[in-house]
Amino acid sequence: MPMTVAQKLIQSHLVHGEMIAGQEIALKMDQTLCQDATGTLVMLELEAMGLDRAKTEISAQYVDHNLIQEDYKNADDHLFLQSAAHKFGLWYSRAGNGVSHPVHMEYFGKPGKTLVGSDSHTCAAGCMGMLAIGAGGLEVAMAIAGQPLYLKMPKIFGVKLKGKLPDWVSAKDIILELLRRHDVKGGVDKIIEYYGPGLKYLTAMDRHVIANMGAELGATASVFPSDKQTLLFLKAQERESDWQEIVADKGAKYDLRDEIDLSTLVPLIALPSSPGKVVPVKEVAGRELSQAYVGSSANPGFRDFAISAHMVKGKFISPKVSYDINPTSRNQLEELARDGLLADLIHAGARIHQAGCNGCIGMGQAPATGRNSLRTVPRNFPGRSGTTEDSVYLCSPETATASALEGVITDPRTLKMPYPKMKTPKRKIMNKNIIEAPLSIEEARKVKLVKGPNIASIPPLHPLQENLKLPVLLKLGDNISTDEILPAGARVLPYRSNIPKISEFTFDRIDETYAKRAQAIHTQSGHVIVAGENYGQGSSREHAALAPRYLGLRLVIAKSFARIHWQNLINFGILPLTFANPSDYEKINLNDVILFENLTNALQTGHEITAKFEKSSQTFKLNHRFSKRQVEILIAGGLINWIKNHVK
Repeated sequence: MPMTVAQKLIQSHLVHGEMIAGQEIALKMDQTLCQDATGTLVMLELEAMGLDRAKTEISAQYVDHNLIQEDYKNADDHLFLQSAAHKFGLWYSRAGNGVSHPVHMEYFGKPGKTLVGSDSHTCAAGCMGMLAIGAGGLEVAMAIAGQPLYLKMPKIFGVKLKGKLPDWVSAKDIILELLRRHDVKGGVDKIIEYYGPGLKYLTAMDRHVIANMGAELGATASVFPSDKQTLLFLKAQERESDWQEIVADKGAKYDLRDEIDLSTLVPLIALPSSPGKVVPVKEVAGRELSQAYVGSSANPGFRDFAISAHMVKGKFISPKVSYDINPTSRNQLEELARDGLLADLIHAGARIHQAGCNGCIGMGQAPATGRNSLRTVPRNFPGRSGTTEDSVYLCSPETATASALEGVITDPRTLKMPYPKMKTPKRKIMNKNIIEAPLSIEEARKVKLVKGPNIASIPPLHPLQENLKLPVLLKLGDNISTDEILPAGARVLPYRSNIPKISEFTFDRIDETYAKRAQAIHTQSGHVIVAGENYGQGSSREHAALAPRYLGLRLVIAKSFARIHWQNLINFGILPLTFANPSDYEKINLNDVILFENLTNALQTGHEITAKFEKSSQTFKLNHRFSKRQVEILIAGGLINWIKNHVK
């Protein structure tokens, strides 16, 4: 039977289940990726498992999120992660070397391989014919220990690209067009596979932009074929021997289809505060601007910075605008300096930051209150920038730079200049000293983990109780993001290895009383949260499940869930249940008490749970789609407890 690229990648790594949409499958993982905001928990989980050495082909630990060292906490965690990488046999990339996704692509990306990462934008590696999936840290720890990754078999969503992009339109506008059409949950339970004649005009780094923001569609993964563009990229990294052609078979069938004529696209922009609120730039042109930001894992390529440098050469940025340049790798920063482009940016008034995630996750570069910020980052969820009442737009480097020059949001096609013609330099800088290779087994066994005073062990998780009496502590709307559940940024992320402390920030952007109210009833059976559609969209950070669990959260009832957070809730023993009748959402009020009886039996014997209001005794039905394995995990109180019972 003819197969798509995604189907070929899944079939070649399938260790359990059948490739039937919606059924649970298990996949062998060749590679893993961790970043420091989530990696500290992964390393603590490996320690708890008693792992001797990583059992993957390649596992890498990057430091790219928490780079600001205003006190000891981040610096201590960097030392801990370095010692853990040495102990468990991982590659290690130090602070300042760059964002995990493009750096991993440069050094380790290989067509035909699988990758799971504790960052939702791990899907970016799908740009080069890999099956790359973001997941919670505990699942990544399991993969490092040699266990398969379990997930529901996704549908394959084929997107045909034809034509060629016009001037002033680039790869960011392609993914924004998909978000305009399908919004932030259009990719849930799907792998988006790109094909068609338009691909020959998109470089591997252009494809990276598109694959990266598949996470904003809620997709399980984004997949491109491995073709001549992939080979060109690997040749530039002096790794052409890693190339193999992987393309869809003629006659391969997709579960869903869409088509984009690239020649018809215009500059697009996502309005505050959702990646799905996309309109043409011309519709908002003229709005005042305070910041323009180029860089991040969503626009990490050399051309993204080079085209900005060409646009500002000999000019000066509007004095009203902070023009922030956020290089995504040390190698790239060196290339920009070598080719004189960095000097052009600096002379034009740009602020140059160290290579890393930085402002994308609220680590510096926060915008001014009440002022507009244009960013080439992947997300603009409320408060993610570090400013509580932020106004962040998502756009291409061309739009961001044109706006920085003009001082207002500007459609770059209106600039009185020709579109810069540039080529990616054939000679790439590949400084192989910036990534530390794993130690030998003998050396690794001598390593002791370096733990600073802010690193705390993972709190114990108790098994599921048969009967629960749970007050409703929060009732939320649609599209609640993990940034709203547990914020990122310099105020919170330094406590990522201290669950008791970081839990104090849970939901504080929505209800600053939540943590205290939850702690007040924590000694009882716990509590429940009610939400609308797409609960838990965004980051893969498992802290957004573990911190509420520490505060006593036992169930989330929602109309629907984002994939990664749904799995993270299960991993930490929180039941994610959906309304059998969505209108029942309206019947539940804050502080209602809901009763659940014979939960274990109900989970084991069917897919329906009966809930009852304590006050009125009125009942309503809830559904779940857990596999037998997931039911066992929930009853055990989470994956950590399940591992102790099943993995010897």
